[in-house]
Amino acid sequence: MSKKSSAENVRWLNPDEERAWRAYRRMVVAVQAATARDLATVGLSEPDYEVLSTLSERPDHTSTLREQAAKMRWSRSRLSRHATRMEARGLLRRAPDPADGRGCFLVLTDHGLDTLKNAAPTHVASVRRHFIDRLPPEDLSALERITRKLEDVEG
Repeated sequence: MSKKSSAENVRWLNPDEERAWRAYRRMVVAVQAATARDLATVGLSEPDYEVLSTLSERPDHTSTLREQAAKMRWSRSRLSRHATRMEARGLLRRAPDPADGRGCFLVLTDHGLDTLKNAAPTHVASVRRHFIDRLPPEDLSALERITRKLEDVEG
């Protein structure tokens, strides 16, 4: 198929759709940049915080690499590379998964849990300042409804 015929079949965004898409992108970038800046003051990146916080919610603060990657919607290789960097900083450790010879467990260390506990007040204050406190409850509810509709990005 030629490039011209491909372009002819595209459902281009109308001006309202284009504005909505660009507004969404600006919102995500602005909030993520602000919260990332605040987390950096306590020595963590947003991915660090997400790994630590999701591991802290697990029984024994342990998850398989596969489960953790699925929960975070990351590839296993991306999580594995990031976990290597976090392991070098003592935030987590790996343990063999006897059920999967190629897999491993990610285990939150005491240092990782302490780091998370120290970072959590900064993070929640940042989320409030840059997101929650700027929106009335009905907007927050609308965002939840929208998110539920969009969560299955494969569909």
